[in-house]
Amino acid sequence: MSKPDTTDPVEKMYPVPSLFALGLQHVLVMYAGAVAVPLIVGSTLHLPKEQIAMLVSADLFACGIVTMIQALGIWNIGIRLPIMMGVSFTAVPSIIATGTNPELGMPGVIGAVIGSGVFTILVAPFFGRWVRFFPPVVTGTVMLVIGLSLMRVGVNWAAGGQPMIRGAEGMIPNPAYGAPFGLAVAAIVLLSILLLTRVLKGFLSNLAVLIGIGIGFSIAIAAGKVDFHGVGDAEWVRIIHPLAFGWPIFEFWSILSLCAVMTVMMIESTGQFLAVGDMAGRKISQSDLARGLRTDGVGNIIGGLLNTFTYTTYAQNVGLLQITGVLSRFVVAAGGAILILLGSLPKVAFISASIPSYVVGGAAIVMFGMVSATGVKILAKVDFVANRRNLYIVAVSVGLAMVPVVAENIFDQLPAAVGKFLHSGVLVGTFAAALLNILFNGIPAKEPEETVIENGAPATGHA
Repeated sequence: MSKPDTTDPVEKMYPVPSLFALGLQHVLVMYAGAVAVPLIVGSTLHLPKEQIAMLVSADLFACGIVTMIQALGIWNIGIRLPIMMGVSFTAVPSIIATGTNPELGMPGVIGAVIGSGVFTILVAPFFGRWVRFFPPVVTGTVMLVIGLSLMRVGVNWAAGGQPMIRGAEGMIPNPAYGAPFGLAVAAIVLLSILLLTRVLKGFLSNLAVLIGIGIGFSIAIAAGKVDFHGVGDAEWVRIIHPLAFGWPIFEFWSILSLCAVMTVMMIESTGQFLAVGDMAGRKISQSDLARGLRTDGVGNIIGGLLNTFTYTTYAQNVGLLQITGVLSRFVVAAGGAILILLGSLPKVAFISASIPSYVVGGAAIVMFGMVSATGVKILAKVDFVANRRNLYIVAVSVGLAMVPVVAENIFDQLPAAVGKFLHSGVLVGTFAAALLNILFNGIPAKEPEETVIENGAPATGHA
């Protein structure tokens, strides 16, 4: 009779072919989300195709590096669990708000990303004590606001871009905006994702977004609507050039906006760490949490230096761990190595950058809607019956956050510093929710500093 396998599942090593196959599976699950963010940001900021392709390459490359740091660990950075890192949708509204400012542009975005990374590293050791100020009523509201803010971007993409584009004589109406063909393809992508999600089971259902984008892309190619210019001329292999947009611009309000977003993302990451720890039978201590959250900050600094954005734990890959039961951190590290390889292949990036905006727009409506749905899911844990004041926290925070979304120019006559703060719906919504929670529910009690964080952690408010 053979002895039972007592090997720690997190430390289990597989043969190289198995590592590659299992790692590729993780890459396929997160690829659509990882590629969509640079496509959305690049298109919204009207970057040329070559720069969008560079953003895609840089993003995949940085995803791989940060994933390997999180899974394998370096010094006191990295939680050393099977955690896949990817670029975050949560920060997209703040990034677009900074990038569309003509005084900042991409250098301002890079400066804000790096600045928020430094902030995350500094607060990571103390975050376990601070999350008490972000119970579900606050985090759920912020996630709802972020999803609603993103929806305008997704709808414009589905319509074929921005309503106004820059012409020889200034801003002119976009003739492709709302074109029936683009709207039809966006609708097909959306319906394909929904039907695939309904029909496919297990791992394949995680690929619904990627397959849906592939269907829309194929239709656009067949209709002759795709421009593959630049793919043939692109190099086969290229190393990412740091700070390709020039020296970063460190602007206070842009950094503050992303710091507020990173606070919410750290709470999300904490929940993912707890879930994976529970699956692996490990208790997550304060020092474990600090190492994991530091990686978010280091990821931002690496991402900024490599011309890309903010990084966080990908929940869909945590779901894949639950489906497969494969909890080896070396499998996830192999996925990181594959991402680094993909990020070094410019032709792959140029093909991704050739996807028309309406194709990604159909998928964006689903993905951004899921961000709001996540907020609703978190808010479902809130007691709105016994404590009706929670209704005011959500109502007022969402209302204030939507002001700059529905009326872009409302704060233009205010002092510049005040206007920059109020123009960020995410920043306004986060501060409003946190302050209103203190007003109506009081300051939460401190948790003991040496508390071991377990699944369902009292220190986080949600897992």
